[in-house]
Amino acid sequence: MTKSISETLGTEPIGRLLVKQAVPASIGILVMSLNVLIDSIFVGNWIGSIAFASINVVLPVSFFIGALGMSIGVGGSSIISRALGAKNKEKALKTFGNQISLGFIFMISLVILGLIFVDDIIPKFGGKGAIFEPAKIYYTIILYGVPILGFAMMGNTVIRAEGKPKFAMVAMIIPTISNLVMDYIFIYLMDMGMYGAAWATTGSYLACFLYVFWFFNSKNSELKISFRHFRLQKDIVSEIASLGGVTLARQAVVSITYLLMNNILFNLGQEGLVAVYAIIGRMLMFALFPVFGITQGFLPIAGYNYGAHQYQRVRETINTAITYAAILATLVFIGLFFFAPEITGLFLSDHLNLSTEELAINTYVLTHTPTCMRWVFAATPIIALQLIGGAYFQAAGKAIPALLLTLSRQGFFFIPLILMLPKFYGELGVWIAFPIADILSTIVTGYFLNREIKTKLLIPTES
Repeated sequence: MTKSISETLGTEPIGRLLVKQAVPASIGILVMSLNVLIDSIFVGNWIGSIAFASINVVLPVSFFIGALGMSIGVGGSSIISRALGAKNKEKALKTFGNQISLGFIFMISLVILGLIFVDDIIPKFGGKGAIFEPAKIYYTIILYGVPILGFAMMGNTVIRAEGKPKFAMVAMIIPTISNLVMDYIFIYLMDMGMYGAAWATTGSYLACFLYVFWFFNSKNSELKISFRHFRLQKDIVSEIASLGGVTLARQAVVSITYLLMNNILFNLGQEGLVAVYAIIGRMLMFALFPVFGITQGFLPIAGYNYGAHQYQRVRETINTAITYAAILATLVFIGLFFFAPEITGLFLSDHLNLSTEELAINTYVLTHTPTCMRWVFAATPIIALQLIGGAYFQAAGKAIPALLLTLSRQGFFFIPLILMLPKFYGELGVWIAFPIADILSTIVTGYFLNREIKTKLLIPTES
């Protein structure tokens, strides 16, 4: 009998399998990151630096609601990977159906609340002064499309859990291409300003959703659900919530971080320093795409083999993933260190008709960002252990350690540091908080991962 594609996760050599899973994931993340990056470059050059800073204010809100879909997807995908590994396809089908039901309930509710409290939310995330009005325009339109993005992101993780990384990659490429095309039409050709930027992004979300919907209704998917699978089942919902809560908690902390950073930096340097952080934030999303790709490729392999009790393969997957990710992270660090000024210049307009305010902000951002960027990425070579370690516990279905390790960098270390260090070191305190948090969280993750390997993963493979 021919093996299903998901079964190859338990039989192929780990190195080859990780490359097969990680390369499409990396390409998909690269393309989606390029979407955010090039979109930001277009906005910065065609609309202005104030508009660019405005988008940075809105991102944590829209990302949080989109991340709700991803968290339901990641939590359910962990169950699906382990269920397929244990040959329990009915549980995988029920899990997928429950994911869709949960996504519909929560994402629609959050969008309604987001629209009701729009005037309160934007200032709290740093949308003050000249930033408020363009941020409100962008926020309102984007929020309509965020539930669509949430379902697309949820479906993408399930596609990967089935062992179909190429389809998952295409799902991430589609919104990027469509967004860039619509950016050109709406912003450049039609001169719609912030309205154009917002509608282009929302339209790209819809394009991604339509592709994911097609995949699950085609012969490419093993998960053919019926109406009975949509009925919420307490044990499945509980497991999705506990595992998906890790991803949601991480994004919630990221949103809180944006809120604090935008407000702290606005108080230290007004709109100019918020624009500096906007550029650095884009690079944090974009530059580490190969490392995040390795992490995404790692999850279904580790989850499947853990569910199949092939612990030797899980150990090998951990070691291989950390090695590959560490090499890539080091190359990223070298590139950012030497080319920080050139990267900064990509985001700034050189139009001759800029206002005095825009010119002043551009000059400030161009001279200020490179040094700040180098501080932020200073500990990048060691983050592989932190990311893979946290991902292992999520893949293994161990929600509490996965949650604590995921929160360790942003929640336990970074947020306290950015609240404390600026009091003593001013703006420098904000930037040095990044590498300090990376170092501390890597040490903690390394300790718990090593303990897990020496206990649970030393159990012989069951025959």
